[in-house]
Amino acid sequence: MTEHTYRLPGATGDWEVVMGLEIHAQVVSKAKLFSGAATAFGAAPNTQVSLVDAAMPGMLPVINEHVVEQAVKTGLGLNAKINTWSRFDRKNYFYPDLPQGYQISQFQFPIVGEGAIECERDDGSRFTVRIERLHLEQDAGKSIHDLDPNSTYVDLNRSGVALMEIVSKPDIRSPDEASAYVSKLRTILRYLGTCGGDMEKGQLRADVNVSVCKPGAYDKFRETGDFKHLGTRCEIKNVNSLRFIRQAIEYEAQRQIDLIEEGGKVDQETRLFDANTGVTRSMRSKEEAHDYRYFPDPDLLPLELQQDWIDQIRVNLPELPDEKRQRFVAQLGLSEYDASVLAADKDRAAYFEEVAEGHDAKLASNWVNNELYGRINKEGLTIADCPVTAAQLGRLVALIEDKTISGKIAKDVFEILWAEGGDPAKIVEERGLRQVTDTGAIEAVIDQLIADNPDQAASVKEKPKAMGWFVGQVMKAMQGKANPQAVNEILRKKLLG
Repeated sequence: MTEHTYRLPGATGDWEVVMGLEIHAQVVSKAKLFSGAATAFGAAPNTQVSLVDAAMPGMLPVINEHVVEQAVKTGLGLNAKINTWSRFDRKNYFYPDLPQGYQISQFQFPIVGEGAIECERDDGSRFTVRIERLHLEQDAGKSIHDLDPNSTYVDLNRSGVALMEIVSKPDIRSPDEASAYVSKLRTILRYLGTCGGDMEKGQLRADVNVSVCKPGAYDKFRETGDFKHLGTRCEIKNVNSLRFIRQAIEYEAQRQIDLIEEGGKVDQETRLFDANTGVTRSMRSKEEAHDYRYFPDPDLLPLELQQDWIDQIRVNLPELPDEKRQRFVAQLGLSEYDASVLAADKDRAAYFEEVAEGHDAKLASNWVNNELYGRINKEGLTIADCPVTAAQLGRLVALIEDKTISGKIAKDVFEILWAEGGDPAKIVEERGLRQVTDTGAIEAVIDQLIADNPDQAASVKEKPKAMGWFVGQVMKAMQGKANPQAVNEILRKKLLG
């Protein structure tokens, strides 16, 4: 049992959890997968629907080349194999918001094959999740049940929107690992610009396949590749937040354990997670592939990609989060932790790099990760809404570096920047916040304090930590403007000899 093995206790002993995730990521594209209809979020119902999306007779799908490029770019970002030949199939099933009566997807021959991504647990340790495939498919519409007690309305705005379904191997072993995997995948997609990743807007949704087994069974599965060593899986559909993913897994794993230990049998089925109650409930029995009656879509030719085109996309890939993290450590001297926090978010990393340009990287990192994001999180904002620009924060960092102001004064200036804006240097000058570095002035204040508190001064030799009281009094007397380093040096000379 490794330190990262997640086990749940049961009446018959410990159990382990095994998970594979299917992530549906909406492709960043102004048009749908097979039509020119718009994809903007928040449009009025049924205002972004072409004749193709509505499945009018005689309408033929036409592949969106940009979406194909986005899928290839994503595959490369996942260190995956790009298949130069792939095919679209019809997945046949009835649903009220699926006008065609089938979904155009990819089954046997996906555009992207096997890959892998490295993820990070909360304690900083890393694990690898293998990617089985990435395929393109069109989204269905949306059924709306709360507008009329007797009727269901259908909005087809999402019908035909391009999705990438990213399927992992069953390499995920705990709720936290599942959350870390989705978070890392979302980060990569955002860096690539292929998916916005906003789970609240439905841009990223997770189907979580959960099974439980006794210790040792998973190791046998990894050795043999035989799924018989694992328990029967249940799929939890359309989970739309990291917190809900963790909650759904915890509930479903315990449900399966309790069921087995009571003599029952886990049925392979699709379940829904109720965020209000924190439980999963049965939706339908899990269909096998043959139940969908897949067959090649007769209206679409196979996709045949040129290797030169794939190589050109590879050359133009942006720096990805792992590469950025490694560069922050190697070139900027940041700790692994600070670099990981910064690189985990594309916008935060970009903001930091602008702040750090020409300045001390560690100091810039502290201000971005602690002061800035502490305030952003407190206010419930995003970096895009932040009233302090990277250029302003960079100038503030410069004032700390050249000792124009102390770190304490800098926090006061930051508050002014947040509330009023402006140039940090002008704020310091106009409000008299410049740090006092005149050792003579500092020494005069210290001499007066020692004269007024002789017993306190004498006690410092026996208890050096007591010098902190004098530091505080000096800073108070000089309204926080005294250079802390100079204060400490002078006090040590006078009180400790």
